[in-house]
Amino acid sequence: MRALILKLAHLRAVENFVRRSRLFRGLVRRFIAGDTLEEALRVSEELTQKGLLVTLDNLGENTTSEAEAHAAKDTYIGMLRAIAKRGIASSTNISIKLTQCGLDLSDELARSVLEEVLDVAAEHGNFVRVDMESSAYVDRTLDILEAVFQTRKNTGTVLQSYLYRTPDDLERLIRIGMRVRLVKGAYLEPPSVAYRRKRDVDRAYIQLTERMLQSGIYHAIATHDERIIRHTKDFAERNGLARDSFEFQMLYGIRRDLQEALVAEGYRVRVYVPFGDRWYPYFTRRLAERPANVLFILKALFRA
Repeated sequence: MRALILKLAHLRAVENFVRRSRLFRGLVRRFIAGDTLEEALRVSEELTQKGLLVTLDNLGENTTSEAEAHAAKDTYIGMLRAIAKRGIASSTNISIKLTQCGLDLSDELARSVLEEVLDVAAEHGNFVRVDMESSAYVDRTLDILEAVFQTRKNTGTVLQSYLYRTPDDLERLIRIGMRVRLVKGAYLEPPSVAYRRKRDVDRAYIQLTERMLQSGIYHAIATHDERIIRHTKDFAERNGLARDSFEFQMLYGIRRDLQEALVAEGYRVRVYVPFGDRWYPYFTRRLAERPANVLFILKALFRA
């Protein structure tokens, strides 16, 4: 089912249907904060008033020109300045993608864009998370981040538990003290590089979570899986870890009840808030993350 959804999503006719159909409009608006930064900021303020933290993501990836990469940079910088102007920099940061920064054109371009964004973020006391993309980009992403992190500590990245390589990548990042968001993984990867069975992905996720919590670094456990959340809470308690020594992360529009319940228990919860008109790839990956996800998202419409 997951592979089928991702393959169908690449068909232009399917994309056109999803974009134009009223059947999907409610779902899209449920999980995308809006087309504009102003809409996303309003959502962020509503979430922070409930005690939640926020990561803003301007949707888009795989730029094809330097002009597009610099336009993305300007958007990121505008986001950081708008967050500061609203006075929510302590609770709201941003996520970016290196392919949106020009990684398909050159590592040097992507690194220079990232450095400029990090410098502006530092001026406002803010943090920038670099999203991890498909396995083809992992080595280059980590190389750029490790080089940049030597002089700019206000950044972190994302690791995916379904990749076989992730335990080694996690140790690499722990050694330099970088903050990590752990996810299960949403790209269509071959069995030569990634686990295909859910139980294997989940087992790897739990093992990685335990290693992250033991590292002494402020990491993010990004999941809606209540079994994994319970395990994380129990492991942290058994090991004497404070509830504010890590954070849970969840997606905008999914399990709002669980987000608010965790905050009430004293945990830090950050909501990943995407916005922009280039929402289609993000939306289809959410549908395809696991075979039951289509039903899961439909059920979520009636739970919050």
